[in-house]
Amino acid sequence: MDGDKTEKLLKIISELRDPKTGCEWTKSQTAKTLLPFIEEEAQEVLDAFEREDYENLKEELGDLLLQIVLQSKIAEENKLFSFYEVIDNLCEKLTRRHPFVFAEKRPHTIEEQREAYFYIKDLEKTK
Repeated sequence: MDGDKTEKLLKIISELRDPKTGCEWTKSQTAKTLLPFIEEEAQEVLDAFEREDYENLKEELGDLLLQIVLQSKIAEENKLFSFYEVIDNLCEKLTRRHPFVFAEKRPHTIEEQREAYFYIKDLEKTK
């Protein structure tokens, strides 16, 4: 995602959640009240994909991203974590779980990657 576009999206969400001038519906939402929308948007992504409706898929992926950004904004307001921390965690996880690409930088099979991914994932769960 282009940095300027990411910042634009985060600014829009901040304005929607602004206590004084924001959208009343958006301001009233909590992490819990938004949970059904995550499920709904994920289902709409699946439906658009199954129909091979890529214009609609683009829209539905945006709606799913909105849920992620809103959840992150609410978490930030509650001093839990930020959207940038979500991104950082994801980048670290992808780097860790793909050792053949980032650490070893060597050719590998799909099966080698799959085994490494789940082995590392299982190790992470035991920590």
